[in-house]
Amino acid sequence: MKIDIMTLFPEMVNAVMGESMIGRAQEKGLVEIRAVNIRDYATDKHHKADDAPYGGGRGQVMLAEPLYLCHQALCAGERVHTVFLSAQGRPFDQDKARELLAREHIILVCGHYEGVDQRFIDACVDEEISIGDFVLTGGEIPAMAVADAVCRMVPGVLPDETAFQEESHWNGLLEYPQYTHPAVWRGQEVPEVLLSGHHANILRWRRKMSLARTRRDRPDLFAAFEPQDKQDRKILAEIEAEEPEMHP
Repeated sequence: MKIDIMTLFPEMVNAVMGESMIGRAQEKGLVEIRAVNIRDYATDKHHKADDAPYGGGRGQVMLAEPLYLCHQALCAGERVHTVFLSAQGRPFDQDKARELLAREHIILVCGHYEGVDQRFIDACVDEEISIGDFVLTGGEIPAMAVADAVCRMVPGVLPDETAFQEESHWNGLLEYPQYTHPAVWRGQEVPEVLLSGHHANILRWRRKMSLARTRRDRPDLFAAFEPQDKQDRKILAEIEAEEPEMHP
């Protein structure tokens, strides 16, 4: 998996992407993440990457030419799926992360200031992605979020390659609550079933908590959920009978 991140602040990206599991995955050669400085492709001696917007208004707009030259250099004559991180983009989710994982090479473009010249977007960008209905100072944090979500699913990156399949959003549900030592912390006990050693009961409890949590906290996800089997239908009936007493 190869991800190029076009940015005005490569040091910011490298500082984060070089740490923890993603950093170790790069050291092992499982993934390659490059932060490329757009200013290196500026056409003037001052490495100018932005200018005032046509039509007036506040702030600066990123120039199309440095973006285009940077993008062309990264593509090296090939067509590479290119994503612009934008507040106007399609919401990013786990399905989109899996979709991007299927590509061998992607380019993530980080905007800054008041935006990017639309002509570059029209010429080079395949899709725009947003990580939420809020505005950040630049596209670096969204780009790193996308890169992390994709790269952690590459085989070998996580110690247990199936671990992410139990996490929130993988199957359209939120993850069940997690507990660790001690068994009693400040008067709060770990649910007894988790101490029982009965794996079937533990799995059922986790499924129930996942369904209950999704039903309570993300009704939009729950509305799209379809029970997978008879056990799911039985658990859902229990949840409906027990709430609001349940507090997963």
